[in-house]
Amino acid sequence: MVSPQLLRGPFALAAMAASFRLQPPISWRPLRPSAFIVASCLLALAGCSTLSPDDGADAVQRLARSRIGSNIILPRQNEPASSAAVTGELLRKPLSAEAAVQIALLNNASLMASFAELGISEADFAQAGRLPNPRFSYSNRRSSDLTTIDRTLMVSVMSLLTMPLAQQVAGRQHEAVQLQVASEVVRLASDTRRAYFSAVASQESVRYFEQVKLAAEAAAELANDMARIGNFNKLAEMRQQVFHADAVSQLAKAKLAAFVERERLTRLLGVAGSDLQYQLPERLPELPGSAIEPIDAEHTALKRRLDVLLARRDTDATAANLGLSKATRFINVFEAGYTNESNTGEKRQNGYEIDIEIPLFDWGDAKLARAEATYMRSVHRLQSAALAAQSEVRASYQGYRTAYDLARHFRDDVVPLRKRIADENVLRYNGMLISVFELLADARDQIASVNAYIDALRDFWIAETDLQLALSGTSPERSSNTRSINMTGAAASGGH
Repeated sequence: MVSPQLLRGPFALAAMAASFRLQPPISWRPLRPSAFIVASCLLALAGCSTLSPDDGADAVQRLARSRIGSNIILPRQNEPASSAAVTGELLRKPLSAEAAVQIALLNNASLMASFAELGISEADFAQAGRLPNPRFSYSNRRSSDLTTIDRTLMVSVMSLLTMPLAQQVAGRQHEAVQLQVASEVVRLASDTRRAYFSAVASQESVRYFEQVKLAAEAAAELANDMARIGNFNKLAEMRQQVFHADAVSQLAKAKLAAFVERERLTRLLGVAGSDLQYQLPERLPELPGSAIEPIDAEHTALKRRLDVLLARRDTDATAANLGLSKATRFINVFEAGYTNESNTGEKRQNGYEIDIEIPLFDWGDAKLARAEATYMRSVHRLQSAALAAQSEVRASYQGYRTAYDLARHFRDDVVPLRKRIADENVLRYNGMLISVFELLADARDQIASVNAYIDALRDFWIAETDLQLALSGTSPERSSNTRSINMTGAAASGGH
């Protein structure tokens, strides 16, 4: 006999299901409809879970702040005016790298789409904590002298029994989405920093290529004048003209590169209209006094990298899903409910109805095998992510240290040496030991070495960004190709 006291707890239907038999005991007495409806309402209220006001964005902000900076502000779907105010304030003065990152986080449309995905995941998580609505069926059958009315109220017992497991699966999936969105935040911040340093460096290079063009133009005009009066041979004149033509083409390429890099930064910032006139500083930040020394870097990456944490959460979620698959292997549909039947001229008949799936043809072995294979796939992916993280940290640090040493070499050795050579050539020119063309050629070489230092300094800041991303964010592999191309370009510039 089912006691009414069992209806008070959230597992009342589970207890009721356990007491069901194919043939009800003689002492069974049907529950009154009102009692059953009240019990169902209580169960529904007990199973309801509410949506959080921020869709889980606070967790994303905590993860991102510990990897980007404590002062960052992430976008809020319902506060666009606040984001616009912060953006406008930051755009009133030349951008720093940190300001560029903040503007990108507030305005990038792709990141806003990721936060919308977070809202979808939050809704799925809340939905997993709610029982499905009971189903009510009503039928009215009439004959010439008889009317039969059936009323049935059904509740899914299986959903109640598996709800804790389903909530665990949805909760871990929601945590995985939070990690994924945090990864997008860190990735966007790193992409913005790389684009920022490239844009500033290319803008700075344009100014030096303009100086090269001016020097080459002066040399070409002087050579043309001297050739006209017969003091310069044709071969030497044509060489100066070639230098001038090369300088013009280099300046055009530098301007195009500066425009492309600025547009790449603009896309990441997500600005438009009058905000496109934002100002960049005249030069890159100076090289730090010392390089970062790795302290247990590989262990730090395994502990803090978001892609490793995401793979671990995916494995946990798959394991929980495997438990859910095992729980529903044989019976996936189990519903129970109250029913009554009324016939004309007869007393109403009360009772209950059970709807259960019979595992006659499908014993769930294929579903279980699929779940187990899915779990093993996530385990191997976790192992692959951990190995990749350790390797990428080693490679990123090596790239960072090499970029630092190269930039310091240009700053401390190459550029000062070029300056001393230029000073010596000025003295020789004043003593009429060299011609003005040799002096201008040396000026071009000095400017080329400064440009090479700018490229090396840019590559250092990009490598530093990649190292931080490899330590606590995600894979910096996508940016490594860009850096290698930039370093090649720097080497080519230094060879002029």
